Amino acid sequence: MTAVEEGTGPARFERQDLRDARFWLVDLRGARFEQAVLHGVTMRGVELGNVDIDGEVKNLVINGVDVAPLIEAELDRRDPDRVKMRPTDPPGFREAWEIIERRWADTVARARRLDPELLHESVDREWAFIQTLRHLVFATDAWIRRAMLGNPRPWDPLDLPHDTFRELPEVPRDLEARPSLDEVLALREDRMATVRAVIESLTEEQLASHTEPVSEPGYPPPESFPVRECLRCILGEEWQHRAYAERDLDVLEARDGNTRVPVGNDR
Repeated sequence: MTAVEEGTGPARFERQDLRDARFWLVDLRGARFEQAVLHGVTMRGVELGNVDIDGEVKNLVINGVDVAPLIEAELDRRDPDRVKMRPTDPPGFREAWEIIERRWADTVARARRLDPELLHESVDREWAFIQTLRHLVFATDAWIRRAMLGNPRPWDPLDLPHDTFRELPEVPRDLEARPSLDEVLALREDRMATVRAVIESLTEEQLASHTEPVSEPGYPPPESFPVRECLRCILGEEWQHRAYAERDLDVLEARDGNTRVPVGNDR
């Protein structure tokens, strides 16, 4: 797609390759970047204020200081369980998954107190709560049931790949589906039980091994992957998307006129 013509409103750049682009004397106040890759970006003489950045930050040097390690240290300080999402041995993975299950149980209990229609409502153009759960089903199907367990077609029709996913005929992607919370939770419980079984039986030898490639095209591609990275991918997906869900539930509760009752250790 191309940018909207000048004079018809704010310019929009969607699914464009702007690598090595140059911006000089431009005004970006109020600009919004979503699903953007900013590796290798250089900014000189910029004015940066009232900026909200949410994403994976590495090697971010501001005025000569790499602030990425400072950000990571502060996030770990705020929530010590975050460190446990980077396990190195089977007991560490088991502890991490117990944390994931406990925290998601609290988040689901919080969501159940809302008007069910709000669980289909987007906050700031992000996925709705039920879409988030559908995406986590997809993540488990991709990295555990397909990559690790060798099922070449593990998909459920409600699986929801990430926004930047390249359409594949083998993988469902129904953006219009509106399943109930209970319907999606039944899928989630099944997939979470699969992850739990894999992690409970995990050995040091398995953790150090690679997966056997599946025989059919799909996602991820039919390649061999480190078992450790497959499991860490799931932990990361579960941790991050729960944080997004909690953030959005704050907004939805305000819309619903409910006052949040604290449950568990949410943050």
